[in-house]
Amino acid sequence: MDSSSSEILVDAGSFRLYKDGHADRTGDMETVPAGFDADTGVTSKDVVIDVVTGVFVRLYLPPIQAATDDDGKTKLPILVFFHGGYFVVGSASCPKRHRNINDIVARARLIAVSVDYRLAPEHLLPAAYDDSWAALNWALSGADPWLSEHGDTGRVFLAGVSAGGNIAHNMTIAVGVRGLDAAVPARIEGTILLHPSFCGETRMEGEPEEFWESVKKRWSIIFPDAKGGLDDPRMNPMAAGAPSLTKLACERMLVCAASEDPIRPRERAYYDAVKRSGWGGEVDWFESEGEGHAFFVRKYGSSEAVKLMDRVIAFLAGH
Repeated sequence: MDSSSSEILVDAGSFRLYKDGHADRTGDMETVPAGFDADTGVTSKDVVIDVVTGVFVRLYLPPIQAATDDDGKTKLPILVFFHGGYFVVGSASCPKRHRNINDIVARARLIAVSVDYRLAPEHLLPAAYDDSWAALNWALSGADPWLSEHGDTGRVFLAGVSAGGNIAHNMTIAVGVRGLDAAVPARIEGTILLHPSFCGETRMEGEPEEFWESVKKRWSIIFPDAKGGLDDPRMNPMAAGAPSLTKLACERMLVCAASEDPIRPRERAYYDAVKRSGWGGEVDWFESEGEGHAFFVRKYGSSEAVKLMDRVIAFLAGH
C-alpha cells in the first residue's frame, strides 16, 4: 500500500485530508429531508439545477399570506444562502443548517435558496464557486414556480457561513464585476457574511500561527491552481490585484464575527477595507463576545446565538 494514501496533511476534526488527495469526512455530513416544518410552518423542497453535476438547491417557502402584488400574488424577498464547512464538508440538507434556515425564513418572511455546491477535494475549487454562481443565476431567473410566483428580484439577499461567507462575498463581487447571467433584472439589497473564511499569504497580527499554517495547507490541497496561493482574490479580497471592493454589488452589508475566532483579525480587516474603499453602500459590524467560529450552528438557542440571529433578522427587515 502506498504510504501517501495514509499520510494525513490536514486534520480539522470533521474531516481529514490525505497526501494522495482523498478525504475522510467524520462529521457535518448528516442529512435531513426537505418537507413541511411543523415548528415554523415553512415548507422546503430540493430542486436539481444541473443534472450533469448533480448540484441542487433547497428552496424554503414560508406560509403565504396577504401582501400581494397587483396580480394578487404574494411577493417576498429572496435569500440565497451558502453553507460552510471548509469547502470540504457540509450540505444544504445538514440538519443544523436546515433548522436555522427554517427559522430565518419564518421570522423574516422570505424565500430562501440554500445552495448545495460540490465539495473538495473530489471537486477542486473553483467548482464550489462555479456551482454557487450557477445557483445564484438560476434562482434569479425564476426557474421554479415558487420563485417566479412569489420571489421579489428587487429585494435579493446573499448570505453564508464560514466558507459560505467567503462564497457570498465572491458572488457579490462577481455580480458587480460581470453582471448577472440571468435576463431578469435583479437588485441585491444586502449581503450577510457570517464568520467569513478569509486568509492571506502573510500572517496577520493576532492570527494564530498554527491556524494560519493549517489554512495554508488546506487551501493548497483543495485549490492547487489558486493564483498566488492564499493571496488568490477569492481567499484574500484585500490582495494586490483583487477586484476593487467598490465593485460590491449589494447596497448594504453585515459582517459578523466572534471574539474568540482565529479568523476574527481577517474579518475586521475586511470590514475596515470595505469602509475605506469608497464603496457607496452601508456596512455594519456585529461581534459576538466570548464565542468561537460559527458557534451559533452548534450552540443553537444560546444567548449569543439568539442575539446574532436577531441582528440578522433586523438586517433582512431593513433596520
